[in-house]
Amino acid sequence: MIKIANAPCSWGVLEFDLQGEAAGFQQVLNEMKETGYEGTELGDWGFMPTNANELKKELQQRDFQLLGAFVPVFLKDKSKHQAGVESAVKTAKLMADAGFKDAFIVLADENGSVPVRTNNAGRVTQAMKLTREEWEIFAEGANKIAAEVKKQTGLRTVFHHHCAGYVETPDEIEMLLTLTDPKLLGLVLDMGHYHFGGGNPLEALKKYSQRIWHVHFKDCDPAIAQNSRTKELDYFQSVRDGVFCELGKGAVDFKAIVQELHRQKYNGWIVVEQDVLPGMGNPKVCAQRNRDYIKSLGL
Repeated sequence: MIKIANAPCSWGVLEFDLQGEAAGFQQVLNEMKETGYEGTELGDWGFMPTNANELKKELQQRDFQLLGAFVPVFLKDKSKHQAGVESAVKTAKLMADAGFKDAFIVLADENGSVPVRTNNAGRVTQAMKLTREEWEIFAEGANKIAAEVKKQTGLRTVFHHHCAGYVETPDEIEMLLTLTDPKLLGLVLDMGHYHFGGGNPLEALKKYSQRIWHVHFKDCDPAIAQNSRTKELDYFQSVRDGVFCELGKGAVDFKAIVQELHRQKYNGWIVVEQDVLPGMGNPKVCAQRNRDYIKSLGL
């Protein structure tokens, strides 16, 4: 049975240092619960309690599941791999010790840290991509982190393709999956990022069904995405402009995606993500509309 969660980024709690102050974790969890969700992801380290007992208490009293935690690592640089292992294992241990042994480490590139990728999100050219040698290093790091997380905590790792990072376009996702161990590293398919990155998420869902262990529901406004390309805006400006809009208001065909998830007998979680930055709107209102939309799809 598919269950629906939300994530702190929908309340403006992002890994990026952007203007504005997001709500505290108790308000975020309360509003998630009040708008009909059954689980959450962890958010940045330190957003929720980093003591396992305290974390467990906060989630249990809301009858919430913890689905995963986002861990960015600059995988292109081999010297960053060990620090990535330590960060991922620390985060995985917190979730495991709190009793959430089915949660994922959501591994990602250190998105937004390389100007050429940040400034050209949604319109990446071949010259901006990794070389074969760099891909080998990138994949080696991803495999290493996933292996250590599994060995030390028992948790699994999924990779989050993401605009403004080195794994954005369909061919980059294909390369990562080709070079990494399918027993160690799964994929979290993010519908909005896949669309903004130039692909059709329904096609990806069909193509990578065996590697998709986790799913993010995010929409993409085609007019804002096109404006970003036309005016050559950077990733952060596109997010501020609302490129990741409310579900059902963008270009992603969620009705067909839900049908395909049912056809595949997917029984994992769907995590809603809508990057509502401080000052952009009312996160709770958006969360309610997103939940109502998903209900209209039969979930």
